[in-house]
Amino acid sequence: MGAPTAGRGARLYDPAMTTSCGSCSGSEAALFESRLSLPGRRRGKVRDVYDLPPDGGGRPRLLIVASDRLSAFDVVMPTPVPGKGRLLTAIAAFWLRWIEARGLCRTHLLSTEASEVPASAFGPGDTPRGSLHGRVMIARACRVVPVECVVRGYLEGSGWKDYRATGAVCGVGLPAGLRRCDRLPEPIFTPATKEEQGRHDENIPFERAAAMVGEGLMRRLREVSVAIYTAAAAHALERGIIIADTKFEFGVPIGADGRAEGGEPMLVDEALTPDSSRFWPADRYEPGRAQASFDKQFVREYLEGLVEAGTWDKRAPGPALPPEVVAGTVSRYEEAARRLTG
Repeated sequence: MGAPTAGRGARLYDPAMTTSCGSCSGSEAALFESRLSLPGRRRGKVRDVYDLPPDGGGRPRLLIVASDRLSAFDVVMPTPVPGKGRLLTAIAAFWLRWIEARGLCRTHLLSTEASEVPASAFGPGDTPRGSLHGRVMIARACRVVPVECVVRGYLEGSGWKDYRATGAVCGVGLPAGLRRCDRLPEPIFTPATKEEQGRHDENIPFERAAAMVGEGLMRRLREVSVAIYTAAAAHALERGIIIADTKFEFGVPIGADGRAEGGEPMLVDEALTPDSSRFWPADRYEPGRAQASFDKQFVREYLEGLVEAGTWDKRAPGPALPPEVVAGTVSRYEEAARRLTG
């Protein structure tokens, strides 16, 4: 994989950088979206991405800003969660550096310092630099592989639904008689399509993913994904958190000439956050039922209640979230950050 890089701006989780939401009236104003005088702005479900001037070698870079938006069932909710973007950035940056330090994979992360965003980005009416502190990742620009690399160590979510219907998950056969949230005999790799915002990602067999991007590449991404998950799950379990499943994205870095460079793909976007993983408290784990969590499952359960009541149909626009749901989300993300990175 090559020598790991440390990156600039390395920080562990600092509670002072986030909102202690309580009744959702913390001192930090929520950032629902950013506005900067930079080219190429595109808005994802949670992050806003901009083009930055190239690095010293002429290679393109990105500025990734984590907002306080929250998405569930591929729908962005209209209610922001104050401080969520800073928590996500702290957790993702921790893991990306942790992964590189162990030689598991290269990552796109270069820095988390808002001070490195050029002054020209802050015009009249733009988001001020101070609002970006703790929210940004400066990253290598990559050509993203259009497949979500999902690794499951436990049987929950869409995997549990697939298993009940077919006895398998994405074509991976599993032993009979497994219960909801049972630990699997070994982690399984279950890729998914990477859909545009507003459309649901689709679980697909490995063979279909290989047909999309090449069998050699998918075999390598499967190997790397399972290795990262296995190492991270052990780290988290030592800190009282079960990582039930997670998803990764990979990309090939773009060179100064605008072409994809050779070598191993890089891990891009976020990694092992409450937005992209299921985190369960190990001391409360009990298979056969839904688990307590430090992730978005808290919000999903509230929304499922609305669906059952017939007041929402999992389509945009999403419903407003009540203060207690926002506060509960913040407290869970804070606890995950404290345990994993402290």
